[in-house]
Amino acid sequence: MPSQFKYGMDQDYWDWSPIVSRPVLHWPGGARLAVCFLVDLGHYEWAPPPGAFDPPTHVPPHSLNPYPDYVTVTFREYGHRIGIFRMMEVLDQHGVKATVPMDAHTAEHYPELVDACIERDWELIGHGVTQRQAITSLMSEEEERIYIGTSIDALRRAAGKAPVGWLGPEHSQSARTPSILAEFGIRYCCDFPNDEQPYRIKTPTGELYALPCMIEIGDTIGHYNRKLPLPRWVQMVKETFDVMVDDAAQTGLLLAFRLHPWCTGQPCRIKSLEEIVAHMAQRPGAWLATGSEIIDWYRRQPHARGAACEDAGSN
Repeated sequence: MPSQFKYGMDQDYWDWSPIVSRPVLHWPGGARLAVCFLVDLGHYEWAPPPGAFDPPTHVPPHSLNPYPDYVTVTFREYGHRIGIFRMMEVLDQHGVKATVPMDAHTAEHYPELVDACIERDWELIGHGVTQRQAITSLMSEEEERIYIGTSIDALRRAAGKAPVGWLGPEHSQSARTPSILAEFGIRYCCDFPNDEQPYRIKTPTGELYALPCMIEIGDTIGHYNRKLPLPRWVQMVKETFDVMVDDAAQTGLLLAFRLHPWCTGQPCRIKSLEEIVAHMAQRPGAWLATGSEIIDWYRRQPHARGAACEDAGSN
């Protein structure tokens, strides 16, 4: 990552931009808040290969046992076998199209899940190779390029087209990742939780935008890991949504909401998801859309187009 320090920033991938100083952002149909449901379908493997970076959240004491950790592995597998189908039913009831971070292993070995997403016109985006093989700066540039290419190629083969969005396993990146993603044709990335609007990521290799993810209220961080009671988590998500709709009276905002079928697809939690989705779908002012729909609209805004043109002219 470039080391040229600027006012308010210590990197050059994006500019510091206080929201009170930005042009007004308009969403389709006069909507105030764009909402993107990110429903993860990542494979949690029994043991990552030698040399892979296994995020610390996947090993003791965060997981229950050392290898073979049957409980953790099969608990995660529940999402692919059961939980995702419960969540599909809920989102179908309200006409919501999800954006699905899907890793290479899932794309290659779970064709039923790929087909179920395609039938619903859900968007598949890159999500690494597996959830226990994350990106790290310890990779060489060539290793990272092969890793990202493997993820993208697996989705292209499984779904018939390449993804244009990306969410790294555990939001993992190296200092090179944005440029490599843009080089492979990725047009938006969900890894950075630093804003409530999309913004442009400056790379020398292509046009790339951030779709910031509100990790504070996601099911794993907002409820499962922090042990918040389920009713309080539901209340927190609904409060976040309501406050953001109200705050967006003058300019459009974005809420990207991340969910995991192994967690939210459980019988004890699915009614909570139904309550959340119904609340969002019924309130005027919300535009429930996929990541590509949101970014495609955003990049057509005059100020976003102008910034992208400036970059193109300087490369």
